[in-house]
Amino acid sequence: YHFMVVELDNGVSIDYAQKDGPIAPQHYAFLVDDATFDHGFALIQQRALTFWPEPSRSNPGEINHRDGGRGVYFEDPDGHFLELLTTPYGVPKS
Repeated sequence: YHFMVVELDNGVSIDYAQKDGPIAPQHYAFLVDDATFDHGFALIQQRALTFWPEPSRSNPGEINHRDGGRGVYFEDPDGHFLELLTTPYGVPKS
């Protein structure tokens, strides 16, 4: 396969491959700092993407504030479910 590599912070990358036929949607979560969340969330809003506070896709247009952090779910163009969160769930932000 030929991969399109998207470099992220901390030596992490996401490698995308071209595939014929249907794609099985996946869930990808990114633990980010507050500034990165603000930037990512601004892009979600600028692009008028639908977003949700929960994976159940309830309450569109809202974000969550679990454990004192912030989280948001949205879809990429292939239907993958992406999540930005500032605090790991179950670990209250200090």
